[in-house]
Amino acid sequence: MTAMAAKRGPKEMTPEHKAALERGRAEGRVVREYLEALRSSKPKRGRKRTPESINKRLASIEQELTNASAIDELQLVQERRDLTAELATFGSIVDITSLEDAFVGVAKAYGDRKGISYSSWREVGVSAATLSRAGIGRRA
Repeated sequence: MTAMAAKRGPKEMTPEHKAALERGRAEGRVVREYLEALRSSKPKRGRKRTPESINKRLASIEQELTNASAIDELQLVQERRDLTAELATFGSIVDITSLEDAFVGVAKAYGDRKGISYSSWREVGVSAATLSRAGIGRRA
Protein backbone atom coordinates (compact mmCIF):
# COMPACT_ATOMS: atom_id res chain seq x y z
CA MET A 1 0.00 0.00 0.00
CA THR A 2 1.25 3.42 -0.86
CA ALA A 3 0.84 6.28 1.48
CA MET A 4 -1.46 9.01 0.22
CA ALA A 5 0.04 12.43 -0.16
CA ALA A 6 -1.21 15.03 2.24
CA LYS A 7 -3.87 17.21 0.72
CA ARG A 8 -2.55 20.67 0.01
CA GLY A 9 -4.76 23.64 0.62
CA PRO A 10 -4.35 27.16 -0.68
CA LYS A 11 -1.25 28.91 0.53
CA GLU A 12 -1.74 31.89 2.72
CA MET A 13 -0.32 35.13 1.43
CA THR A 14 2.12 37.00 3.56
CA PRO A 15 1.27 40.52 4.62
CA GLU A 16 4.13 41.72 2.39
CA HIS A 17 2.64 39.98 -0.63
CA LYS A 18 -0.79 41.44 0.09
CA ALA A 19 0.74 44.91 0.44
CA ALA A 20 2.61 44.49 -2.88
CA LEU A 21 -0.60 43.47 -4.64
CA GLU A 22 -2.46 46.45 -3.23
CA ARG A 23 0.37 48.81 -4.20
CA GLY A 24 0.30 47.42 -7.75
CA ARG A 25 -3.48 47.88 -7.99
CA ALA A 26 -3.23 51.45 -6.66
CA GLU A 27 -0.42 52.33 -9.08
CA GLY A 28 -2.36 50.83 -11.99
CA ARG A 29 -5.43 52.86 -11.03
CA VAL A 30 -3.42 56.11 -10.92
CA VAL A 31 -1.78 55.42 -14.29
CA ARG A 32 -5.13 54.47 -15.89
CA GLU A 33 -6.90 57.60 -14.60
CA TYR A 34 -4.11 59.86 -15.87
CA LEU A 35 -3.95 58.23 -19.31
CA GLU A 36 -7.75 58.38 -19.65
CA ALA A 37 -7.70 62.07 -18.71
CA LEU A 38 -4.98 62.69 -21.30
CA ARG A 39 -7.05 60.91 -23.95
CA SER A 40 -10.25 62.78 -23.13
CA SER A 41 -8.53 66.19 -23.10
CA LYS A 42 -6.70 65.64 -26.38
CA PRO A 43 -7.80 68.25 -28.92
CA LYS A 44 -10.16 66.89 -31.54
CA ARG A 45 -9.71 67.56 -35.24
CA GLY A 46 -11.99 69.99 -36.99
CA ARG A 47 -14.15 72.81 -35.77
CA LYS A 48 -14.68 72.96 -32.03
CA ARG A 49 -18.22 72.34 -30.85
CA THR A 50 -19.99 74.72 -28.54
CA PRO A 51 -23.12 74.09 -26.48
CA GLU A 52 -24.95 76.38 -28.91
CA SER A 53 -23.86 74.38 -31.97
CA ILE A 54 -24.84 71.12 -30.26
CA ASN A 55 -28.28 72.49 -29.34
CA LYS A 56 -28.74 73.76 -32.89
CA ARG A 57 -27.94 70.31 -34.30
CA LEU A 58 -30.29 68.65 -31.77
CA ALA A 59 -33.12 70.91 -32.93
CA SER A 60 -32.28 70.06 -36.53
CA ILE A 61 -32.37 66.35 -35.74
CA GLU A 62 -35.85 66.68 -34.24
CA GLN A 63 -37.10 68.23 -37.48
CA GLU A 64 -35.35 65.63 -39.65
CA LEU A 65 -36.92 62.81 -37.63
CA THR A 66 -40.44 63.74 -38.77
CA ASN A 67 -39.77 62.66 -42.37
CA ALA A 68 -36.88 60.22 -41.91
CA SER A 69 -36.79 56.73 -43.36
CA ALA A 70 -36.42 53.87 -40.90
CA ILE A 71 -32.64 53.62 -41.36
CA ASP A 72 -32.18 57.41 -41.24
CA GLU A 73 -34.29 57.51 -38.08
CA LEU A 74 -31.99 54.97 -36.47
CA GLN A 75 -28.90 57.03 -37.32
CA LEU A 76 -30.50 60.29 -36.19
CA VAL A 77 -31.59 58.76 -32.88
CA GLN A 78 -28.02 57.58 -32.27
CA GLU A 79 -26.60 60.99 -33.20
CA ARG A 80 -29.07 62.61 -30.80
CA ARG A 81 -27.92 60.27 -28.01
CA ASP A 82 -24.25 61.03 -28.74
CA LEU A 83 -24.83 64.78 -28.80
CA THR A 84 -26.90 64.71 -25.62
CA ALA A 85 -24.11 62.80 -23.84
CA GLU A 86 -21.52 65.25 -25.17
CA LEU A 87 -23.62 68.18 -24.01
CA ALA A 88 -23.93 66.67 -20.52
CA THR A 89 -20.15 66.48 -20.13
CA PHE A 90 -19.42 69.81 -21.80
CA GLY A 91 -18.92 71.85 -18.64
CA SER A 92 -16.98 69.24 -16.73
CA ILE A 93 -13.30 69.96 -16.56
CA VAL A 94 -10.93 67.24 -15.46
CA ASP A 95 -8.26 68.45 -13.05
CA ILE A 96 -5.37 66.94 -14.92
CA THR A 97 -2.85 68.66 -12.65
CA SER A 98 -3.71 66.54 -9.62
CA LEU A 99 -3.88 63.39 -11.77
CA GLU A 100 -0.48 64.24 -13.25
CA ASP A 101 1.03 64.77 -9.81
CA ALA A 102 -0.24 61.36 -8.70
CA PHE A 103 1.03 59.82 -11.94
CA VAL A 104 4.51 61.30 -11.40
CA GLY A 105 4.61 59.61 -8.01
CA VAL A 106 3.98 56.09 -9.35
CA ALA A 107 4.95 56.05 -13.03
CA LYS A 108 8.57 55.00 -12.63
CA ALA A 109 7.82 52.03 -10.36
CA TYR A 110 4.86 51.01 -12.51
CA GLY A 111 6.81 51.33 -15.76
CA ASP A 112 9.81 49.44 -14.39
CA ARG A 113 7.61 46.62 -13.11
CA LYS A 114 5.66 46.37 -16.38
CA GLY A 115 8.64 46.96 -18.69
CA ILE A 116 7.20 50.11 -20.26
CA SER A 117 9.69 52.17 -22.25
CA TYR A 118 10.03 55.93 -22.47
CA SER A 119 8.91 55.76 -26.11
CA SER A 120 5.73 53.90 -25.21
CA TRP A 121 4.81 56.51 -22.61
CA ARG A 122 5.43 59.24 -25.20
CA GLU A 123 3.38 57.44 -27.85
CA VAL A 124 0.28 57.41 -25.63
CA GLY A 125 0.61 61.14 -24.99
CA VAL A 126 2.62 61.56 -21.80
CA SER A 127 4.79 64.65 -22.18
CA ALA A 128 8.57 64.54 -21.93
CA ALA A 129 8.40 67.02 -19.04
CA THR A 130 6.04 64.78 -17.09
CA LEU A 131 8.26 61.75 -17.68
CA SER A 132 11.27 63.75 -16.55
CA ARG A 133 9.45 64.72 -13.35
CA ALA A 134 8.65 61.04 -12.81
CA GLY A 135 12.31 60.10 -13.20
CA ILE A 136 11.75 58.24 -16.46
CA GLY A 137 14.45 58.95 -19.00
CA ARG A 138 15.41 57.72 -22.42
CA ARG A 139 17.38 54.51 -22.32
CA ALA A 140 19.72 53.22 -24.99
